[in-house]
Amino acid sequence: MYQALYRKWRPKTFEDVIGQSHITETLKRQVAEGRLSHAYLFTGTRGTGKTTCAKILAKAVNCEHPVDGNPCNCCPSCTGIESGGFLDVLELDAASNNGVEQIRALRDEAVYAPANVKKRVYIVDEVHMLSTSAFNALLKILEEPPEHLMFILATTELHKVPATILSRCQRFSFKRITPEDIQRRLAYVAAQEQIDLRADGAELLSRLADGALRDALSLLDQCAASGGVIDARAVLDTLGLAGNLQTAELMRRVLAEDAQGALLLLNDLYAGGKDMGAVLSGLSTLGRDLLIRMTAPKGGSALLSGGYDEATMEALSRGVSPTRLIAVLTTLQDTSANLLRSTNLRTDAELCILKLCDQSLSGDLTALAARVKKLERAMEDLSRGGLRAVPAAPAADREEQTAAPAEHAPAEDDAPWEEPPMPTDADDPGAPGDALSAFAAPGPEAHAAPEKAESVRAVPRDNTPPPPPPREVDDRWPELLEQFKARLPMAKRAFLNMAGGRLEGDQLLIECDNDLVKNTLSKEDVLAVFREVAAQVLGCAVAVQVVTKETGPSPARPAAAAPAAAEKRPARPDAPAEESTPLEHLLSKMQGFDNFKIQ
Repeated sequence: MYQALYRKWRPKTFEDVIGQSHITETLKRQVAEGRLSHAYLFTGTRGTGKTTCAKILAKAVNCEHPVDGNPCNCCPSCTGIESGGFLDVLELDAASNNGVEQIRALRDEAVYAPANVKKRVYIVDEVHMLSTSAFNALLKILEEPPEHLMFILATTELHKVPATILSRCQRFSFKRITPEDIQRRLAYVAAQEQIDLRADGAELLSRLADGALRDALSLLDQCAASGGVIDARAVLDTLGLAGNLQTAELMRRVLAEDAQGALLLLNDLYAGGKDMGAVLSGLSTLGRDLLIRMTAPKGGSALLSGGYDEATMEALSRGVSPTRLIAVLTTLQDTSANLLRSTNLRTDAELCILKLCDQSLSGDLTALAARVKKLERAMEDLSRGGLRAVPAAPAADREEQTAAPAEHAPAEDDAPWEEPPMPTDADDPGAPGDALSAFAAPGPEAHAAPEKAESVRAVPRDNTPPPPPPREVDDRWPELLEQFKARLPMAKRAFLNMAGGRLEGDQLLIECDNDLVKNTLSKEDVLAVFREVAAQVLGCAVAVQVVTKETGPSPARPAAAAPAAAEKRPARPDAPAEESTPLEHLLSKMQGFDNFKIQ
């Protein structure tokens, strides 16, 4: 009759136990010196050798001819315990015998001397499943047992065992078996069973076992049933898991923010019968390896899973920050935890991939960090290629620009008027004499934009490049709008949905639907945010003016100098805003106020 590999190759002595030398050496010494305890507690994850060591210890304490603390496995005691024919060594499952009645029956039977061996041994597996009453019933005999009695308790959840039980036992903690030890054991078993197991297949099985040798032997048994060579590809096909190459390709598309490519690859994995939970678990393992390799490049190599070569890890790590990897791992861990309660694993996996590709979809601080990172990247692009030096204009062009009207000067009605100072030879010794004619008799155009005239006058006569022109904002208004909303409080953020923006020269006009929106967005704190964000996005400082869509931008300030000349100008209906009279200018500024009346 065929016997499963994990049962057939269960260790018979302490020497055969893999990866638990810190425990087996202590138990061997206790048996050899006769310093045995009456109660032991073995704790650790599944498949690490707890029950195996308990059975070996039960044989060792009853062996007639022990060898350095190991059972001989030849005497009647060892063979009887191994076959299960001796009732003096009893293995109980606390999951199915967790009632107080079963523990009371065990306690009443334990007082009798053993019939075939020296010590009566009770191995209680999954002891944490006992009820509170059962623990209380076990407590008295565990504290003062007869000389011929020994208890060996095993559990995977130590925190569920009462402290009163823990204080009466010698506790041994079993650790996870390393992939290297599991790989060597699998190679040995495969050679003995004449199974064609390749190195890459053994390595993959050792990682899939997650530190449990019993699971590794069970997986090997499953792969061997399919026949043929057992390599990495055969293991993946037999177990229905996503391969390392597919996992690495999926991670590459996620880090490249290729949502379409990642979803198509996930669909291929789903169509091939791959488990969605295993796919996300593989991504999480790969992301963990990338993060450890990035944060601990020297001492962290021993912590890696070992499933990916150095070239693949280097290619995936290029251009990725630890913050990005932490966000990816957090999303993967949250999704994996919720898969147990999911009704549609495929949908949850696809939503997870979308969040990984576009962090702004997460709706938490990760989305805000993604927007900040995007803004920083845009600023870096502007600093590298967007802000190039522009050659200085010839002197004749500068004089023409000085005499030209400032058509796009921002209308700041509250700014005090200052007469532009006259240039002198000390200020500009290299300027030609006819350049003073632009300032000798300033016309209405010069008074309409004093800031523009001042900036033109202060341009030195050398090769200093002028600032770059502002970029077009019509196609970048959505980006500006998003940045405005991120900086404004919630009370003022909603008003931005009722406004639009356009750029006229070096002035950003924000057009509102009504006066309520205009008055709200005209606050100084809001305008400060507008100016700061627009300067960052557009690459240069611009003036911001909030207007209504009905009235349009406010007309420019009329000339303050030479009032007599302003009174002589005729008021034409088609006259530009620079030539309007003070009364016309005042009336135009009062538009939109319904309660305004002229007395």
